[in-house]
Amino acid sequence: MIATALLTLLALMALAIPVAASMGVLGLVLGHFYSFLPVSKVAGEIAWTSSNEFLLVSLPLFVLLGELLLRSGLAEKMYEALARWLSWLPGGLMHSNIAACALFAATSGSSVATAATVGTVALPQARRFGYNERLFLGTLAAGGTLGILIPPSINMIIYAVLTNTSVPKLYLAGIVPGVLLALAFMAVVAVACTLRPGWGGQRVTSTLAACIAGLVHLLPPLGVFLVVVGSIYAGIATPTEAASLGVMAGLALAAWNKALSWRMLQEALLGTMKSTGMIMLIIVAAYFLNFVMSATGLTTKLTDTVQGLGLSKWELLLAVVLFYLVLGCFMETLSMMITTIPVIAPVMQAMGFDMVWFGIVVIVLVEAALITPPVGLNLFVVHNLRKTGSMNDVILGTLPFVLAMFVLLLLLALFPGLALWLPSVFG
Repeated sequence: MIATALLTLLALMALAIPVAASMGVLGLVLGHFYSFLPVSKVAGEIAWTSSNEFLLVSLPLFVLLGELLLRSGLAEKMYEALARWLSWLPGGLMHSNIAACALFAATSGSSVATAATVGTVALPQARRFGYNERLFLGTLAAGGTLGILIPPSINMIIYAVLTNTSVPKLYLAGIVPGVLLALAFMAVVAVACTLRPGWGGQRVTSTLAACIAGLVHLLPPLGVFLVVVGSIYAGIATPTEAASLGVMAGLALAAWNKALSWRMLQEALLGTMKSTGMIMLIIVAAYFLNFVMSATGLTTKLTDTVQGLGLSKWELLLAVVLFYLVLGCFMETLSMMITTIPVIAPVMQAMGFDMVWFGIVVIVLVEAALITPPVGLNLFVVHNLRKTGSMNDVILGTLPFVLAMFVLLLLLALFPGLALWLPSVFG
């Protein structure tokens, strides 16, 4: 059964068939050969139940929030304000890239949207001020990954739905690791530009008065973060209701910045529908595949086999980390999460791992998949924004930041409280 599943999946991927269709076809193939009942008869019921989850209503709302902020023109002013404060550090504007990604991540919930927004603003500065282009591109691709670790996060919502985990606890758990990862990225830049001063480009100076005046442009993204995340922990709103409040705040900010128009709304809604349609189709196909795997006994057999290997919990964690790192090189991240978590999470829970903590570990591994070739989405986003040169420049520029992610994973394993402290305080 496993051989059939692997061969079918490899064949479908080789034919470049979309991920959702591949998972659906794989479910039909497994059901045809190994189920005594026609599993296709339950496809409609699964499509309804999997998309009828109230928490999933927040997905299109968070996507729409990101689309509104992407088109509101706030990113340019936010980037300029951060550049005034951080340009004195070794690496100059590359620190602004990472800080802007972290700040935008606190509003968008999407790594791709974060990388695209900040990259559009920052890339013209690379050649203008003589930065090392590879490292500059790496800060954008790696900084963009913060979009799914710093709350609000679309991927955390998917994990919560698949594992029945609390979204507020996951959001709280992601704050400290998210800040630590952003600081680790900045440390990589500082060390590299201290050892190679020429990589840091021309210094941009600014007066204290200009720095203070620019602080006003950091308030909008912080305001959206407080509206979305603050309303959840104040007990005012559920995650879904908080997402709708975020959309209202995004509309208000776009109007305040004089960017709100019918054309802008049309583009934002169209982008939201496309992204939401893709996400929901993948979710429905993954639920169908997971149902078939459970009905044929494959999920139970895999779980029993893993537990029967006699691995310690830390050996199992290492195996899971290696598995995700390899899989992330060949599979789109959202599909990877939806396909694997229903199988892996029960095993990890049975071995005594906290599901909130494991969720943060998975998110960090998914972040690494976003910047590892050949399927790293953020690599393609930044390369497409650049429009010239080789993809190898982006790949090589991100390698030091992948190492920083490994360091964070090690710290999470050694000190689980980095993720669990805030949920325990506010839980």
